[in-house]
Amino acid sequence: MPTGIESIIREIAQIPKPEESTQPMSQGSFDADIIVIGAGPGGYVAAIRAAQLGAKVTVVEKEYLGGTCLNWGCIPSKALIASVERLHDVKSADKLGVVVNGEVSMDFEKMMARKDKIVQTQRGGVGMLFKKNGITHVEGFAKFKDAHTIEVEKDGKTTELRAKNFVLAMGSGVIYLQIPGLEGGRDDGVWTSDDAVTAPFVPKRMLILGAGAVGVEFSYVFNGLGSQVTLVEMMPRVIPMFDEDLGNELGKQLSRSGINVVTGASLEKCKKGKNGWVCTVKTGAQTTDVEVDVVLLGVGRKAMTDNMNLEKIGVKLHRRGVEVVDDSLQTHVPNIYAIGDVTGRIQLAHVASHEGIVAVTNIVRGEKRKVDYKAVPNCVYTVPEVASVGLTEGQAKEQGHDVTVGKFAFRPLGKAMASTHQEGLVKVVAEKKYGEVLGVHMLGAHVTDMIHEGVAAIKLEATLDVMVDTIHAHPTMSEAVLEAFEDALGHAIHKA
Repeated sequence: MPTGIESIIREIAQIPKPEESTQPMSQGSFDADIIVIGAGPGGYVAAIRAAQLGAKVTVVEKEYLGGTCLNWGCIPSKALIASVERLHDVKSADKLGVVVNGEVSMDFEKMMARKDKIVQTQRGGVGMLFKKNGITHVEGFAKFKDAHTIEVEKDGKTTELRAKNFVLAMGSGVIYLQIPGLEGGRDDGVWTSDDAVTAPFVPKRMLILGAGAVGVEFSYVFNGLGSQVTLVEMMPRVIPMFDEDLGNELGKQLSRSGINVVTGASLEKCKKGKNGWVCTVKTGAQTTDVEVDVVLLGVGRKAMTDNMNLEKIGVKLHRRGVEVVDDSLQTHVPNIYAIGDVTGRIQLAHVASHEGIVAVTNIVRGEKRKVDYKAVPNCVYTVPEVASVGLTEGQAKEQGHDVTVGKFAFRPLGKAMASTHQEGLVKVVAEKKYGEVLGVHMLGAHVTDMIHEGVAAIKLEATLDVMVDTIHAHPTMSEAVLEAFEDALGHAIHKA
């Protein structure tokens, strides 16, 4: 070997090895690979999937497992809706030849006890899944010290926890709108959705502000229980985020059931009177006073980000919640991700769950997978139900699509007649040239279970030709979906 090369080798061998980094980010001790803050449908699902992928997981929850959805939202409200629907079914059973003798009424205390039992059972189920998957559950409120450290406070005691990565899943809380003259809380007859789902009584008269999912669902519940309900919505129709045809039809159905639906209106002010609240509702240039026992504020939710020191450690916030860099759900602090309502984007439980799975998969596997929001189902659980996925007809046209639309009502279907569930329709929005399905919108019985055909069609970029070539069972309610696809092509079989 030439002496020059030997000299170089000796010099290289004598170069001192670099000292290892002493930065806490890479060398500190950690209590978990991932700490999930919040145990709602986003947080607990994220935690379980992370554990399944081999991560050591801790979940910090300040109140109940299951979060808002399980304890004050999706689940308890659906239990109440089911009770009211069954009451209506019994009262109208004579249509099917069923004779019911005696008075038919609701035992309110039993109804609420049943709702509570369902919630407690589901909550216990989440705890059981945590134990099965080796997940540590810590109760308390989390506050960041740095990007890898939180302090958890519970009953005046503080515990410090460190993790390589975090998933922010704190969810959202109700917004208390500032209506002139309307002051007080639950005991004063000013309710939020949280109060409504744990209602101590059935008000004789109530005004519900906001006709989104929360407003229309509680309108259905309390109207069915005997309340005189006035539903006030600022937009021209109820459920304004849905396709126009669905909003118009649901408004008609709610009005027929006895609900006073007031659209294009605002709640100007309230005044406490001898017999409850006097609410001034403004529609155009006209104002009307409505006297009620309870005002239910069903408008909007806000991300739970207060007092967590998020901005102090570099997590950026916008006016609706935590800012993520992109659809990989990573925040501006690389080891911290955010999912669900806390991002202020799509506030749906099933979206939070899916985002949780994507986020922890990216963390554990070092991927940059992004959530696909193209085919997100959105459901409202009034009777009749509402379900939608993809673009509305208006949205499709605004985006420049040349659209074709197909519609079919449930009324002529044999299954609809047999079950007395003839209300509603299915609407399909498709691109005209190639027939790609852009949106599917439904109103009727069981449509929240039927919408997933539309979800799959949009996810797979299916065309009308493919969908009409898909056999649907007879007699079923889903035949209306096939007929709507057929109608979009101009040849529905059973459309008069």
